[in-house]
Amino acid sequence: MGCDTNIARIVLAMVLVQVLAAYLLQNETWTTVVIVAYCFGGVVNHCMTLAIHEIGHNLAFGHTRLMWNRWIGFIGNTCVGVPMSISFKRYHQDHHRFQGEDGLDPDLPTEWEAILFHNTFTKGLWMFCQPLFYAFRPFVMRPKAPGQLEVINAVIQVTFDLFIWYAFGPKAMGYLLLGSFLTMGLHPLAGHFISEHYMYVEGHETYSYYGPYNYLAFNVGYHMEHHDFPNVPGSRLPLISKIAPEYYNSLPQHPSFARVVWDFIFNPSYGPFARVKRPCSMDPRNKSPWDL
Repeated sequence: MGCDTNIARIVLAMVLVQVLAAYLLQNETWTTVVIVAYCFGGVVNHCMTLAIHEIGHNLAFGHTRLMWNRWIGFIGNTCVGVPMSISFKRYHQDHHRFQGEDGLDPDLPTEWEAILFHNTFTKGLWMFCQPLFYAFRPFVMRPKAPGQLEVINAVIQVTFDLFIWYAFGPKAMGYLLLGSFLTMGLHPLAGHFISEHYMYVEGHETYSYYGPYNYLAFNVGYHMEHHDFPNVPGSRLPLISKIAPEYYNSLPQHPSFARVVWDFIFNPSYGPFARVKRPCSMDPRNKSPWDL
């Protein structure tokens, strides 16, 4: 357990790469912008959201330097295009604390999602729109009043977006926003959203993936390990299953993020309804102790 300051260095490098790419695309066609956003820029932005996930667990600078984590989160958030670093941290903690609990786990699809998106076409549509569901579901299920840090996050983000727009033009800004949206929906890397907790084997709620995408995803594929030890940075998660193979090798795992997306859409046994769902353990109107 501990922190990994390399996370901060990688975040700064990714921001510089995205600013450079936005500059280079300012005079390209929209077709080029969309293709580069899907194949490259969105991958970087998706990786950034996973860096923000690490930062949300205070794994960049540790639990003794909380504001250092928040500030590197603000910086990394800029290239994603919309403010999410602080809100994600607050709601993601509820996911760890109340996993699978109805009304408390913001990662759990709502009942109407399970009803409306149940066949191949609608599941494909749900997958395409997944960034919207992922972003707005927590605010609908269990809204929390925004705090000072969320205001700072929003101000920094809007300032950065205006800079990109006025310095490089709308195509540069579109590159960042389209990349974030497209690669968190119908994209192989987005398979980690599905692979983590959608029930592919009866009775198993969380799954790991040990393939090459982990090199781009801060080892988020080691998801059983992450939920067992959320204070271990992604760079060290492989050591957990290596140290204790008897606890992990026999568990169901996913061989491919892309295959997960394909099965989710085309296999009638899978969909937003394929989740372990538990009764709420506390009145959702009460404040979570993790909010403190």
